[in-house]
Amino acid sequence: MAAVDPVPAPVPGAPATAAPAIEGVEALADRGERGARAAALRLVAAGLAACDVVSATGSTVALDGDVLAVAGQRYELDPGGRVLVVGAGKASLAIATELERILGDRLDGGAIAIRGDQPQTLRGIEVMGSDHPLPTGRSIAAARRLLSIAESAGERDIVIACFTGGSSSLASLPPEGVSAAEKRDLHELLLSSGISIVEVNTVRKHVSAFKGGRLAAAAAPARLINLTVSDVAGDHIDAITDPSVADTSRAGDAIAILYGHGLWERVPASIRDHLQSAAAESPDLSGTTIQTVLLVTGATACEAMANEALALELKPVVISTTLEGEARQVGRLLANLARESGDRGSPFARGTAMLGCGGESTVTLAREGSFGEGGPNQEAAIAAALELEGAPVAAVFIDTDGSDGGTLHAGAIVDGRTIERAAAAGIDLRSALLEHRSQVALTALEDALVTGPTGTNVNDLFAIVVEGDR
Repeated sequence: MAAVDPVPAPVPGAPATAAPAIEGVEALADRGERGARAAALRLVAAGLAACDVVSATGSTVALDGDVLAVAGQRYELDPGGRVLVVGAGKASLAIATELERILGDRLDGGAIAIRGDQPQTLRGIEVMGSDHPLPTGRSIAAARRLLSIAESAGERDIVIACFTGGSSSLASLPPEGVSAAEKRDLHELLLSSGISIVEVNTVRKHVSAFKGGRLAAAAAPARLINLTVSDVAGDHIDAITDPSVADTSRAGDAIAILYGHGLWERVPASIRDHLQSAAAESPDLSGTTIQTVLLVTGATACEAMANEALALELKPVVISTTLEGEARQVGRLLANLARESGDRGSPFARGTAMLGCGGESTVTLAREGSFGEGGPNQEAAIAAALELEGAPVAAVFIDTDGSDGGTLHAGAIVDGRTIERAAAAGIDLRSALLEHRSQVALTALEDALVTGPTGTNVNDLFAIVVEGDR
């Protein structure tokens, strides 16, 4: 493995649209399996940089006079028509910012919902502060505002939608007969149940007056363009940007998911009644004009990490771009593969970088009130550390949006000496994992990763470095 220079640190005060980066990388690399840690951090940094949606938007959208080109498709701008932007999500600000630059005076307005208290302002696009990972009154206000903009569009107009990961909470509108509190509790129940994100989204979009293509239906007959990034394994479009594309599921699928996971009787009667009504079915969007472009996917990040591994004289192995599962099981499985490779040179040779991404790993909470005390990437990291004791291996697990499980941490780095360091500090990693308090343990070890809001959200990434012969 080639000598590894420190990963560049983020510029203090950099805007959310700057290329995402990890804070304090030199200190993070200066302990435990130093060479492997530095390399793993370098690989993930390359993956994060490849997730830069500003650059991706700029290379996808162009304006030439009265012609708007999006991924090769051309739109004649009507002299009497408008170009509007609507969206919500962790990457929506970055996309909207670049769209303002590209469109200039041809942009006629719009609105996006972002997490927080509106620290950013745009010239022609309203920026609404909202909440994540659970919806609040601000989420309802945001959804209503976005629907009103869509409803104002006519056949001469173009609506550009930028709904990305996190939009299900940032713009949320309960259907008639379901209260805001019941909708919020449904989100929390689904997110803490351990079911896949595709299943979570299937239920959420059938208990909504906004999702499941309802915004697209409101915008018709305007031409609709979706610009988004994939945070779902398998890149299922209607699980990524569901307000603005046709839904491929039915209300019966949502009912089956709740029954199948023992949740049907745990949701309020109002939600059960709604799901069994015609109002729960998503609108028919046949005949509408919709173009959808995935600006960045998890495969994009994996390719960048693989190229960086080659530059570091490591052998890249992309384990999966669609990895899903319970976080601790994912961490344990990957760590066992890495440990055996370090011990025996099999199934992968020493000097290998195991890389991958997927939809967000899940965490099944064992008790109420533990939501937000950790996150799936932090749990995967601790589970990996428990399997890696003594191994010449380092592993990074990170959420590309910068907030793992709703915490201020993006993920964590661990290695073969993490258990030893934890024991010396009196930190019980097994208890932290069982009690879903990964954030507390990793903060104490100073192994939690912080990026701040990255302005993107392209799945979870992992990079595991198995050191060569020493």
